[in-house]
Amino acid sequence: MTTISGLLFVVKSCHITYLYPMTEKWFESWFNTDYYHTLYGHRNEAEASAFIQRLIDHLKPPSCSTILDVACGKGRHALQLAIKGFDVTGIDLSEASIEEALEQEKENLHFYKHDMRMPFRINYYDLVFNFFTSFGYFDSHRENQQAMRAITAGLKKNGRLVIDYLNPDYTLSNLIPLENKIIDGISFHISRHADASFFYKSITIQDPSLSEELHFIEKVSRLDLNDFSRFMAECGMEISTVWGNYELEPFDPINSPRMIICAEKK
Repeated sequence: MTTISGLLFVVKSCHITYLYPMTEKWFESWFNTDYYHTLYGHRNEAEASAFIQRLIDHLKPPSCSTILDVACGKGRHALQLAIKGFDVTGIDLSEASIEEALEQEKENLHFYKHDMRMPFRINYYDLVFNFFTSFGYFDSHRENQQAMRAITAGLKKNGRLVIDYLNPDYTLSNLIPLENKIIDGISFHISRHADASFFYKSITIQDPSLSEELHFIEKVSRLDLNDFSRFMAECGMEISTVWGNYELEPFDPINSPRMIICAEKK
């Protein structure tokens, strides 16, 4: 590790050079709070479970397949995959999420705190999943490309990657500028906007147990299918299928809420 003018550190791994600011990023702090899990803890579990089952039915991986869940959170999807008999590993940058996920560990299910921008086991996995817009958190296409290199480095030859991302055109057309939620007595005031490069979500939290408001900002890259095609091609990946929703219907650039990309390592 090398410090450059006190601002950056450099990590070299597998012939890839990574440059990271030493200041904390929004996802490093926000995802590690209880408020993040309070706000997003009410997601539709049945929908998520059905989505994973459809993926497995479509991909038909052998029962002995090894699977990596990148940005696994607390491990709810990794657990479902392990229950189906696969050998599953979940990685996430959030220490709090991984601590909770570790309570579910068993012979074919393991969790590690790990930054997706760094390779994790090389040429090891048959399948890599990245669910629910858990990519594109970074400040530049260069960092996103570095993350893609690290993620795909874990795949065996002919291994497959599935990235579930927002559809930028649909998201922009259906952006809800202001939203208020009260969950477990905590108020979340949410505002959303976009520019040419990112979608932003500003979150103000009012908790009766705190004397001051808390503020967090989510920032997700406005990546389209061409961006992903370029990222993946540079990593030796070839896109085979793009779905537009969790029912795995064909992708429509205007009307599909999701952009779920399946690619194979050549």
